[in-house]
Amino acid sequence: MRIVSYNVNGIRSAISKGFISWLEQSKPDVVCLQEIKATPDQLPLLDFELAGYPYHYWFPATKKGYSGVAILSKIKPNNVVYGTGIEHMDFEGRTVRVDFDDFSVMSLYLPSGTNIERLSHKFMFMDDFQNYITNLKNEIPNLIICGDYNICHEAIDIHDPIRNAKVSGFLPEERAWLDAFMKNGFVDSFRHLNKEPGHYSWWTVRVKTARTDNKGWRIDYCLVSEPLKDRIKKALILPEAKHSDHCPILVDIE
Repeated sequence: MRIVSYNVNGIRSAISKGFISWLEQSKPDVVCLQEIKATPDQLPLLDFELAGYPYHYWFPATKKGYSGVAILSKIKPNNVVYGTGIEHMDFEGRTVRVDFDDFSVMSLYLPSGTNIERLSHKFMFMDDFQNYITNLKNEIPNLIICGDYNICHEAIDIHDPIRNAKVSGFLPEERAWLDAFMKNGFVDSFRHLNKEPGHYSWWTVRVKTARTDNKGWRIDYCLVSEPLKDRIKKALILPEAKHSDHCPILVDIE
């Protein structure tokens, strides 16, 4: 099964840039979307179905035009779970999960820490999310969490680790959390198979040449729970897809 994760930075904007055509050509089995910034009634749902995704699950934020996650699937899941049941996490549309026969896939959009208030919210989210996943793994040991974590794990994951050392997304406390989260039973599927530097999934639009010069951050991950580790067959970043300031990432699970 091929799973793709993509922060589209506005699904309607991505559609206007050819996202659905790209989807038809790429043909992943499951697509995890983040930052959809739209409600289902604002979207051409039939176009997704005609592209091969009859099953689509949207979890927008309460605030219009903000945040939100979704999952598109070629295969009908056994169960769909919107959110975590934790109000401060769910009103911004941060997680949606689909359960298949022998594993589950979650689309995650972890908050960014753009200011002191949001950074505090981010740390609260991270702590509560860790507890939620620790309990969830007892029920669902075969779990794949794909999405925008808004954190670079290590220096290899960011183009300029020295000058960004005090920037949210690469703070020592954020990196330590992500490190502990992985060590609590998850494999970074990309780093499991790819050890080279220079692979990023997001480039700031504030610097016009950031993407062409590949001055980016790797903040999008497909984290695979340990029991599925030996079933990871491929993990890639797809920078040639340009419908967003992020690019898609993928993992193939046997």
